[in-house]
Amino acid sequence: MIRNLLNLFFPNVCLACLVHLTDCEVYVCTTCRHDFPVTEYHFTNSDAVKNVLYGRVKLEEATALLEFSKKGIVQQLLHNLKYRGQEDVGVFLGQWLGGELKTIPKYAATIDVVIPVPLHKFKLRKRGYNQVDKFGKEIAKALNSEYNTSVLQKVTNTKTQVFKNRLTRTEPNDAVFELKDFNYLKGKHILLVDDIITTGATLESCANVLLQTEDLKISIATMAITI
Repeated sequence: MIRNLLNLFFPNVCLACLVHLTDCEVYVCTTCRHDFPVTEYHFTNSDAVKNVLYGRVKLEEATALLEFSKKGIVQQLLHNLKYRGQEDVGVFLGQWLGGELKTIPKYAATIDVVIPVPLHKFKLRKRGYNQVDKFGKEIAKALNSEYNTSVLQKVTNTKTQVFKNRLTRTEPNDAVFELKDFNYLKGKHILLVDDIITTGATLESCANVLLQTEDLKISIATMAITI
């Protein structure tokens, strides 16, 4: 009775399509779960994500959980995460990808630290949360790795580029990000996480700053990749 009453005033809805969930559904409805365009890059050893940054950043491993297309289910899911306060999207995707990566030795046995692409303090204050935070936390938990949000900081406020066309996106600018502690990351293998990879400009900027650290290895994991 209490659960039904709570659902009446605070309905439990699908994080993707916003329909009401049944008692046996968690985070997303069964229909959406079946419709998600899953990449399985980390299982097939695909270089699809690495190829986006080919010749720009040396990566150990790289993967993306889902394929992103305009007006598709993944766009709706990420829109709910970034602009509608649905932070559970990050939990859901982090648990999903983390659960898969922990079964793969080259991730589970080697990642020392998980670091999210940071937001500028003004954008963080306005939105109230970093949309990548819970995603990264769940992956770190699954891999039994550290999770750090302070070592890499964004010092220049820039506008989002996800929905710009490829010709109008800005070039990577390493001055956008700043590394706060070089010694902390020395000799470690980090997993840099973000919501979506398009041209890879943001991840490239982060990686180039992080690679100022001696003997550092970088891998990448994102919620989605544009197709």
